[in-house]
Amino acid sequence: MLFLLRCGVPDDRRLDAPIVPGERTQALDLPAIPGRKDLKFLDPLPRQFVTQDAETLEAMSKRPDVSHQDAPQPDPHVTSERVRVIVHGSDAALAAVVSKLMRIDALWVQVGYVPLHPGSSVATVWGCDATASQPQLLHTALTGDALPTPVIRDDHGLVTLGVAEVTGPQGEDGKELPMVGEVIVDSQVLYAQEVGAKKGFNNGVRMVPTPGAPGLAAVQRPPLPRRGLFGREKAPENLEPSVLRGRAMQAGGEDLRVVRDGVPHPRPLKSVTFYRHLRDGQFVRR
Repeated sequence: MLFLLRCGVPDDRRLDAPIVPGERTQALDLPAIPGRKDLKFLDPLPRQFVTQDAETLEAMSKRPDVSHQDAPQPDPHVTSERVRVIVHGSDAALAAVVSKLMRIDALWVQVGYVPLHPGSSVATVWGCDATASQPQLLHTALTGDALPTPVIRDDHGLVTLGVAEVTGPQGEDGKELPMVGEVIVDSQVLYAQEVGAKKGFNNGVRMVPTPGAPGLAAVQRPPLPRRGLFGREKAPENLEPSVLRGRAMQAGGEDLRVVRDGVPHPRPLKSVTFYRHLRDGQFVRR
């Protein structure tokens, strides 16, 4: 079964559903960032296609070993046929679809991507050429191999596939303010208010998922300009940021601004945790 989800695609860029011999195909036009109601049609997939269930997430979480968090693995569910969802849209649209699949424990569904924009962060992470023509990208999403890939989620139940940023709030003039808080990757401190101040980093962190273990990498964002004498802004020094890799990233602080795949969280947060989901995704990538 093949689904082509056109998410906020302009009429002049709409792709027709491909014809695959022996495979059913369904094309749907959805909002630019589909919500839960828009994606409700995915709910029956486990009942329709899974012929042998895998170990439950609850049972996995109680296991003392963490082998399932090493190199990503093929999904253990047995299905009656291949099910592939191809998302034609933005990184945010793709993340919304994968978040839905995660919630219904259907990450066995293969996922391909046709990015609308050449600057797609997910395309960079997945090794896709977002500057290729839309038909070429569709062909790759249709025929490419689906490879096991860590899925990075957060404690709000949202998946990040391209990039997430945690920064300070915006001032009344719209300018970014320094981040007051701390960020830890696994057990190592990446960012702390007092440490960042001493080293010059004051602008939060950037997190990207990794195609393999451990699951994510995070780096300090370039420093904000500082105020010098007479209130003039001083250009930030040319500093070398730290990069940490791990399975989880925790951030806490004052009025944190969180942006996932280009979508700002609707309100400031005091804390947020990104971590590798127990099941891996099956994504068409290099």
